[in-house]
Formats: sequence, C-alpha cells, structure tokens
Amino acid sequence: MARAVKDYYEILGVNKDASQEEIKKAFRKLARKYHPDLNPGDKIAEQKFKEVNEAYEVLGDPKKRVEYDQFGRPGFEGFRPFDFGDIFDFGLGDIFPDIFARRVRPETAKGQDIVIGLELSLEEAFSGVTKTITFNREATCRTCNGSGAESSEVCDVCKGTGSIKTSRGFFGMFQPCTNCGGTGRKVTKVCRSCRGRGKVLQTETVKAKIPAGADTGSWVKLRGMGGAGIGGGPAGDLHIEITIRPHPIFKRKGDDIYLDLPVTFGEAALGAKIEVPTIDGITVMTLPPGTQSGQRFKLSGKGLPSPKTGVRGNQYVDTKIVVPKDITNKAKEAIKEIESLYRESPREGIVRK
Repeated sequence: MARAVKDYYEILGVNKDASQEEIKKAFRKLARKYHPDLNPGDKIAEQKFKEVNEAYEVLGDPKKRVEYDQFGRPGFEGFRPFDFGDIFDFGLGDIFPDIFARRVRPETAKGQDIVIGLELSLEEAFSGVTKTITFNREATCRTCNGSGAESSEVCDVCKGTGSIKTSRGFFGMFQPCTNCGGTGRKVTKVCRSCRGRGKVLQTETVKAKIPAGADTGSWVKLRGMGGAGIGGGPAGDLHIEITIRPHPIFKRKGDDIYLDLPVTFGEAALGAKIEVPTIDGITVMTLPPGTQSGQRFKLSGKGLPSPKTGVRGNQYVDTKIVVPKDITNKAKEAIKEIESLYRESPREGIVRK
C-alpha cells in the first residue's frame, strides 16, 4: 500500500511559490507555537512540532524542496527517525534565545541614580552659574575593578563558561552557574578594600554648570556620576534639582519678573522719571501724569532668559502710591487746598447722593 505523501506546504501554511524567507518565517512562528516546553504534556502540540520540523527539513533546503516538488518526496526513501538535536541546524536558538543560549552572561544592570538639591539666588539663575558640589556615592572598587575578589580561579563547575546545562523536556537548557554567579571565575580571596562587594563608598566633588534661566523644578544631569553598575554595567547618573530662593523685592512667574514700586502722590499726579530696579541693574521709567495706584507698566526684555531660546522675558511694574504718615500742619493745609481744587469725585458711581 502506497504511503500518503504529506503536504509540507499545507503544514507550514504557505503557498507553493513561497520564498525561502517566507518559509523560514512560517516555520519559526509555528515552532514557537507548538514548542513542547511551552505546551508541557500536550501530545497534540508535540506531534505538530515534529511535523513542522519535518516539513522545514525538506522545504528549508532548496535542493530537497526541488526534489519534493518534482517527485512528492526528497531524494531519499522515507525519513530518518526524528532527532531533536537536528533542530539546532534550523535556527531555533534565534527563536528561543533564553532556552538554547550556549553561554549565559552574568546579570548586568545600570547603577542607581542619585538626586541632590541645589538652592540658587534669583541673580544666579538670571546669569547662570557653575557650582561646586560634594556628595557621597558608591563607586566601583579600584582595587578589584568591581569583581569583589583579590584573587580568583576558573570555576571548576562550569569550566569558565559561566553557565551549566540542565535538562528540560526534550532539550538541554543553559542557566547561570550558581557556583560562580555566572562570571566563570570562583573567588579564592575576597578583596580587602570592598570586602567582596565590588563597590566602595567615596566622596566626590564635581562642578555643575547651571544654565541661565533655570527655575525651581529644573534639573541638571551629570551622566555616570551615580552609583556603580552591577556586573560591569554602567554607573547611574547624578540628578541635581534646582530651587530658587525667594527674592526680597522681585516675584518671578516663568521668565517674567514682577515688582511693586512705591511712588509719591506728586510723582503719580504730575508724572515723573523715576529709577526702577531690575534684575541686571537700575533703569529709568517715565510715569505719565495721572498715574493711578496699582497701574501696571511693562519693561520689555527685562525678565529672565529662557533656558531653551535665550530670549528674555519682561518685567512688570505695579505702582503703589504711598501716603505719608507723619504730616505737618503746613502740609495738611496744602493738601486741603489741593482737595478743594479736585473737579472729580474718586467715588463717583459708587456712593449715591
């Protein structure tokens, strides 16, 4: 009785004119789906996995594929018994790198980041400043270069590979060697400087450049100045959080500055040129006659620079008419005379007659 010929194209779910890359892609997808280690105890999945490998053994080989397309089978009578060891020839190590990896590297990780606060004056934030900062961090031990060992030898369990083979289902798996922690070397004498930790606590002094326009909540990052990495990984980073101290006369909102400016009754009523403090010195501002208390004036470009564009914000000046507390009799008479000359009521529309 003739043996039925399997349709390998149907098994892999591809057309007969599929490219080798399409066949390989289909095989990887199905191998991943029916892999015994991902379907423990599932006999159907196990059989599917065998069929998928059998199909790819033929269609994945251009020569065997031609023979199969012409004669319904490759150029040999029947198939040899299925050998799971052969699947390594078909790239399953690429599909399951965690299972088929020949060499397991020790775990590496970036070191911890460090966060410190830095307080600046508004003037320092305006111009930018370089600050010297001293802090403590865990750094890689220079004596043992982070290994934690003063002396070591090749691990006698993994023979220096850093991994050991274990059985899992049909396959041989590799995992980090527990005897040496995956490093491939066994410590024979612990480093005296770090006591085997591979890290030491040390004091660092760095210079941090704070850009002009920094505001409360701004951050400056110094790469590689954080805690030491794990297993040879990179060091963490140092994050400097900026806080701007309150200013005695200026208030800041973003890149703009606000100032309450006291003026006399005469300056407000008659108008005047008055000196106004700004973040970078004294400027002269003209008050028009009839200036009211609380009236706001803008000094363009007298604010802080934007850290992104460098363009300066504005300064806003709010006038506050100051009434003297200690008034002489002569001054009182003069004020009363001025009052009598008022041609308008300041409370008109508010108080009914």
